Amino acid sequence: MKKILKWTFYLLLIGFVVIQFIRIDKSVPEYDKTGDFISVHKPDQKVADMLHNACYDCHSYESVYPWYAEIAPVSWWIGEHIEEGREHLNFSTWSAYDAGKQDDKLEESIEEIQENKMPDPNYIKMHSNADLSDSDKQILVSFLQSLRTNSGSIEGEEHEEEDED
Repeated sequence: MKKILKWTFYLLLIGFVVIQFIRIDKSVPEYDKTGDFISVHKPDQKVADMLHNACYDCHSYESVYPWYAEIAPVSWWIGEHIEEGREHLNFSTWSAYDAGKQDDKLEESIEEIQENKMPDPNYIKMHSNADLSDSDKQILVSFLQSLRTNSGSIEGEEHEEEDED
């Protein structure tokens, strides 16, 4: 029995070492930095800091990878989370969204913040600076709502997609 446990341990250790060579892609594509959300909308410093601390790691090309992002399989989970976050909303490519999509993204962001889904509770556990107080959330939501108001959207209005024949 001891021999089986010993060999199992060795195999697991070898497996752990081998998977360290399977790295996540941290490359950043070329993009127009002037099209970044903060560059475009120029929020005050408090809002910009909140966005960087609570949103940009997963929703931009400005991800800061912590030391544990170098250790598989945790690195795989983090890489997948960032990739998925960028697919939903990428602040770095904000200006590439058309006006309707920008408004949808603003509306979605407001809902996620108000429902305490964003910033992600799991992210907050490891990044205490991303834990927004209720008043910080309200400031951020108010800023995002002002962008919707300024773009001509009416709060609560649903975007109807036209059927193409």
